[in-house]
Amino acid sequence: MKLIFLGTCAGTEPMPDRKHSSFALESGGKLYWFDAGEGCSYTAHNMGLDLQKLHRIVISHPHMDHVGGLCNLIWNCWKLYHVRKKAHEAECIHVHIPSLKTWEGVMLILGNSECSHSIPFGLEAHETREGLLFDDGTVAVTAMPNNHLPPRDGKPCSYSFLIECEGKRIVYSGDVGQYRELDPLIADHCDALILETGHFKIDDAYAFVSQRPVDKLYFTHNGREFLHQPEASAEKVRRLFGNRAVISYDTMTVEL
Repeated sequence: MKLIFLGTCAGTEPMPDRKHSSFALESGGKLYWFDAGEGCSYTAHNMGLDLQKLHRIVISHPHMDHVGGLCNLIWNCWKLYHVRKKAHEAECIHVHIPSLKTWEGVMLILGNSECSHSIPFGLEAHETREGLLFDDGTVAVTAMPNNHLPPRDGKPCSYSFLIECEGKRIVYSGDVGQYRELDPLIADHCDALILETGHFKIDDAYAFVSQRPVDKLYFTHNGREFLHQPEASAEKVRRLFGNRAVISYDTMTVEL
């Protein structure tokens, strides 16, 4: 199983060598996408990932730094079909998204592009709800609402996730109101915690993680503390966490 970080920047203005939030999980010859910030499919394709192995997309919340590359991701899957003359591996790509209004916008853009209604694979959107999103025998994902955004129309619109794969438990924070909201997902053990820093400081992360059963920590959605002071931030992470934590960067690949 691999984690591939495609975008590790918080919702800032454009930053050199950093695109907005996205990572993929590769297992069993399949790709599972988590958030889709700008340029995620561009980065993935040029890293050598086969976008035609994409099976599911999971979106944490509808902010642009998490959905800005979603339309282009699907468009690139369509483009590769025509370039390679090869069918997409999954007959249907399932998209799990908190806001179906956002999905309607994606489909409107795709429908007005040259691919129109000729997309040669199914696209099925599922409005995210608390609990098990899916278990396809390779990966299981459970969603939990968080307080990063207030509910809209009486429904949560921001989620964190537990990803279970190959006997490992991976928690992805998405964007959260408070780190302690992640406790139900971490439970009594977490092999890897993918933790946003865009709304927090390194000291906040240390205060939280040092008291939790987390084996490995990957900082992502990195904010200005990391981006404007990279050397000082890296030194502080080493001092506080030792080898337990890694500051993720775009194109970083991790074997779990």
